[in-house]
Amino acid sequence: MATSRRMAPGEVCKDSPELKHIEKFKVLGYQWRALRFNDDTRQSTVKTMAAYREADPMSLYLMQLPHCLAVPYLKSMVSCGLTTLSSFGYDLSKPVTGRTTMNVLCIGHGGGSLPLFLATKIKGAIVDVVEIDPVVISASIKAMGFPPSTVVAELDRTSAAQPSNTDGFPWGSIHNQLHLHIADAEDFVIHTSKTYDLIFIDAYDGDDIFPQKLWDIHGPFLKSLRSRLHPAHGTVVVNLHADSDVLECGIRGSNILGTSFLPMGRYVGQVCRAYKEHMGFTFSVSVPWLCNLTLVASAGTGLGRVAHLSGDLVLNALVSESDTVEYLLDLPFSCLQYIKRDFLLVD
Repeated sequence: MATSRRMAPGEVCKDSPELKHIEKFKVLGYQWRALRFNDDTRQSTVKTMAAYREADPMSLYLMQLPHCLAVPYLKSMVSCGLTTLSSFGYDLSKPVTGRTTMNVLCIGHGGGSLPLFLATKIKGAIVDVVEIDPVVISASIKAMGFPPSTVVAELDRTSAAQPSNTDGFPWGSIHNQLHLHIADAEDFVIHTSKTYDLIFIDAYDGDDIFPQKLWDIHGPFLKSLRSRLHPAHGTVVVNLHADSDVLECGIRGSNILGTSFLPMGRYVGQVCRAYKEHMGFTFSVSVPWLCNLTLVASAGTGLGRVAHLSGDLVLNALVSESDTVEYLLDLPFSCLQYIKRDFLLVD
């Protein structure tokens, strides 16, 4: 964990770009914080800012900075998901500027950096977040600076003091775009009536296992998931832990979808094929510097029409949209490096 950077004593927070419109707060410093499953597995990393009210030096507010995606696999998920959506003919410029609504579902919360980032970059995004573990939600609020006002169900927030007017803080008014549900993902997907443009799935249990019910080809989750997607462009993006030995040996492409996996990655091939069976158009890319795969699936029309012809045609279509996505969202990273990395159509 990196050390925090503190501002000089007495420095008013109006000099901070995050709080430039508020003069009654002072910044104490910035810090990277990590949320972990256990001693070995890091669940998420966020950048936080601590500030206090000038009129009350004893007050303390912890706020997660929403413009920062620290972990490469999240950048990969965002790059692949938004570029695929745009390649299906979805006009991103309208939700980005707030002219239309874009419905997004995030299954798995962690520290909350992904939903915060999406709500910040896309003014018209309404982001539902589903997390089954209230301890994770509590930790994201109390230790990672996620806005507590987004929680749909009541939760103990006694250690998560926040200012009454949050519009001027790093989240701005984006907390109104976020709805954090304490619920089981399968139950939520089965019972919700909403149609989503984009669904992100990053859900691992305390043993670092991707729950089988989220990829069971005969279970109700995948069937319901497809029915929740917009029929023309709805896209699902899944974070999967790949087999570390496979990637370290430099064996990529179709081998990663084989049947020989070590415990962490033994389900990856089956997961890819299950989503392919239910959605149709499916591809995967590897994530730089990490043993992760980003799986993208859609039952929409568009890219799926050329998928059976050539993987190169699909990749070229994605690449052609990457600059547009970067420009519209003013992304602090390049989509291209994530889209092209070991691109593979799942068949």
